[in-house]
Amino acid sequence: MDFQELSQTLIQLRREQKISQQTMAEHLGISRATINSLENARSGDVGVRKIMKILDYLGFELAVRQKSPFPTLEELREEFGRE
Repeated sequence: MDFQELSQTLIQLRREQKISQQTMAEHLGISRATINSLENARSGDVGVRKIMKILDYLGFELAVRQKSPFPTLEELREEFGRE
């Protein structure tokens, strides 16, 4: 997952939970501008801790996995537009 994909995923998760950027910013102690920059892939220097904090707030976690030459099921679903 690259930075652009992460940004789009964060937008999707936040919107699915009907949480505004402002509400999330207030709850996490992160500026709304930082969240906006992250969601628009404009800030490549946002620290991993902030990203983890946002993911945790949305009920997800950051995971490291070994790179595989084969696509994941999720990648195949995205490629073929199925869920």
